[in-house]
Amino acid sequence: MNKSKLWTNDFIFVFLTNCFVTLGFYLLMTTLAVYSIQQFQVSESSAGLASGIFIIGGLFARLFTGKYLEVIGRRKLIYGSLTLFLIATLLYFPVNNFILLLLVRFIHGAACGAATTAMTTTVMDMIPDSRRGEGTAYFALSTTIATAIGPFLGLFITQHANYNMIFTACTTFSVISLIIILFAKVPEAQLTSEQLKSMKKGVRLQDFFEKKAIPISVILIVMGIGYSSIVSFINSYSLEINLQEYSSLFFVVYAVFLCISRPITGRLVDTKGDNFVMYPAILIFSVCLLLLSTAQNHFVFLLAGVLLALGYGTIMSAAMAIAIKETPKHRVGLATSTFFIFMDVGMGLGPYLIGTIVPYMGYRGMYLILSGVVLLCLIVYYFLHGKKATARTRVTQSV
Repeated sequence: MNKSKLWTNDFIFVFLTNCFVTLGFYLLMTTLAVYSIQQFQVSESSAGLASGIFIIGGLFARLFTGKYLEVIGRRKLIYGSLTLFLIATLLYFPVNNFILLLLVRFIHGAACGAATTAMTTTVMDMIPDSRRGEGTAYFALSTTIATAIGPFLGLFITQHANYNMIFTACTTFSVISLIIILFAKVPEAQLTSEQLKSMKKGVRLQDFFEKKAIPISVILIVMGIGYSSIVSFINSYSLEINLQEYSSLFFVVYAVFLCISRPITGRLVDTKGDNFVMYPAILIFSVCLLLLSTAQNHFVFLLAGVLLALGYGTIMSAAMAIAIKETPKHRVGLATSTFFIFMDVGMGLGPYLIGTIVPYMGYRGMYLILSGVVLLCLIVYYFLHGKKATARTRVTQSV
């Protein structure tokens, strides 16, 4: 395989598979809160839990996927998790009480977490080291496309059909993802017998996390909470401020600008360094949340979608590239799961925490508070990674 080539057939097949898996995720993530309230008459915090427990299931699965991915084998784990993903999707149809819904969401999330961790690890092996930032950004577009289509389709279906149609669409996407991955040649990790033996044994913390990926991943907890406030509650918020006709368009705008910006920011990470991209991205995400808290018309509302792409969207791909660069080759699977685990903590806890705040602060107050919290992450990033990245750049320039 040509090491400098990025868009290989296998890269494209995994790209498309990941796209359809995350499409089902976003389709349900933006509709389950309202579905739970309407179908089971639960509170907003419980409805938030119905959305967030999917992420908690993913977090649980990633803990073990990172450790045992190379032991089980990437191909086996991808096939198995995608099959479970399909089964979990089918289980939404007979659900008739809220507790059962939570159980199905947890299983669905676990399958998604295992599948996306395994596929991302596989893709990281396909990307040339010299194009790490660019390749990561391009692969992240598979999620970007789903981010646009999923919420848009979910909100469209809820306006013109019932929730069974949403579950039918998710089932269709699950079947397509299973079919596509069959065409991909999944590269297995080339490990020494000592490396494989160390992965099979032990229950120490370092057996489940890659310590070199932890510093940059810590930022993802706050970013995940901030993003979950948009994914889970933008529909309800848009109804409150009489902009509901723009709620689905919000994610389309987000995706369009993400498709435009990510290849550019990916190359900037490779050529200009981590800090050149991360500092502005964190600031822009904070401004995005601030705009949402003050939105009175569709222009400001959709402008927040643009800034979400330039802020949060950039942070995600750049931070993942950083995590992989910091990690030894044979522990990329652990680094990938570590990155997603920290993000899942934010995404999983976010909807529930926000659901408890909204009754007291309102949606505007909630977005304003999150804007300030994200802004403080500029300082956190400096101490966790930015300072080291600056020193590393100075050493490189002096050589």
